[in-house]
Amino acid sequence: MGARTGQQYLDKLNAMTPELYVDGEKVTSKVAEHPAFRNNALTYAKLFDLQHDPAHRDVLTYESPTTGERVGTSFLVPRSEEDLKRRRAAFSVWAQYSNGFLGRTGDYMNSSLTALSTAKKFFSQADPVYGERIQKYYEMARENDLLATHTLIPPQVNRSVSGGQQGGGNLSAKVVEEREDGIVVRGARMLATIAPIADELLVFPSTVLRGTPEDAPYSYAFAVPNDAPGLKYFCRAGLDHGRSHFDEPLASRFEEMDAVVVFDDVFVPNERVFLLGHPELCNAWYSETGAGALMTHQVVTRTLAKTEFYLGLASEIAAAIGIGGFQHIQQDLSELISYVEIEKAVLRAAEADGKLSEDGVFLPKWEVLNAARNWYPTKVSPRLTEIIRKFSASGLMALPGEADFEAEGRPDIDTYLQSATLPAKDRARLFKLAFDASVSSFAGRESLYEYFFFGDPVRMAGAQVNAYPREALQERVRELLARDE
Repeated sequence: MGARTGQQYLDKLNAMTPELYVDGEKVTSKVAEHPAFRNNALTYAKLFDLQHDPAHRDVLTYESPTTGERVGTSFLVPRSEEDLKRRRAAFSVWAQYSNGFLGRTGDYMNSSLTALSTAKKFFSQADPVYGERIQKYYEMARENDLLATHTLIPPQVNRSVSGGQQGGGNLSAKVVEEREDGIVVRGARMLATIAPIADELLVFPSTVLRGTPEDAPYSYAFAVPNDAPGLKYFCRAGLDHGRSHFDEPLASRFEEMDAVVVFDDVFVPNERVFLLGHPELCNAWYSETGAGALMTHQVVTRTLAKTEFYLGLASEIAAAIGIGGFQHIQQDLSELISYVEIEKAVLRAAEADGKLSEDGVFLPKWEVLNAARNWYPTKVSPRLTEIIRKFSASGLMALPGEADFEAEGRPDIDTYLQSATLPAKDRARLFKLAFDASVSSFAGRESLYEYFFFGDPVRMAGAQVNAYPREALQERVRELLARDE
């Protein structure tokens, strides 16, 4: 098949029979037409269509090494710095289309599969068959242009104990039966973003296993179709309230549903099991395979597009209400400009300082990307929304809806709600966007999502400190102290 069109994606989604629960309703068919998922599915369909747009085709796709058909560039195994740049160019097209508000576009998990498909040395520590299986799965996903979501962590029940100890060991998803032809999984996991509109669910290691024998049932990596028997999704309340693009410019396009995953004795055939047991390898799943590096390369490309959007939005607001000349406003704009340029520099440095792995994959420099993934969630992302709120102030609350511009009060709205450069309706449209980007329920979910994107920032910071090579720097300090006066 190769790269799919949007219609092919929607047709397959509507043909699937998942078990979804949303707002008290059970949904098992025609997912792409359901009000809770329709708008986001249509947005994802547009991403697939971009692969066939002459303006983007050669960036978003390349020739498959096995079939010669055009397949997604996010499946390209990087062998050089130029390949990393090529992958980033493809990431940028999708990221700029959504302005970074889609956090689970296909190129994210495709990047993971691309790295894993080449990690022969890693899988040979357990059994080479696992590497062979994931390579075949990667090729299947590449040739069929599948959209995957994933789930990582146990339910949030009692965080004072490990996932395997919660509820007597019966809450977190675990392997309850090993058969000759596969495994059976029971329990729950969080948090599968875009689960209702995906083709596949990747169930990868949580990487917080303690390495004890009790962890064995919770040590696994596998993939299942999104409508596998026994697989259930329990969705949060939707943030797309069915209003127009005028009234909800972001939520009506980019609301990505999150869901808790329940495995009710789900059978996973052997060919879809990529690791079983080996908690120590599960903990090293992302670091030793290169998956973490390729995934973070995609993420930083996306967050750059998002930061650029906020710089553009803040600049538009400043121009619209005549505050661009104030020094405190310029200081905030300068801060946003610095964020944009730092993120660009991070990507260039990660690519330029990349190296070939033992498996022959040219990976971006991890230390650089790791710095970005620690910096953005806690330092940059919160400031983006804060600056928009500061610039907009009460303008975020003095907002008539689209329908008000068709009502008899229109003349007063036109008079009193115009801006320095915009008529009232255009000003309202701009500030509706600012509202959805900074204070709406959609914006709140985005802030939480970005803050915990890679996990607990405190744990991440500790991991960065423990892994970073600081001994040589300390030695320089000791040498200075030891110098004779």
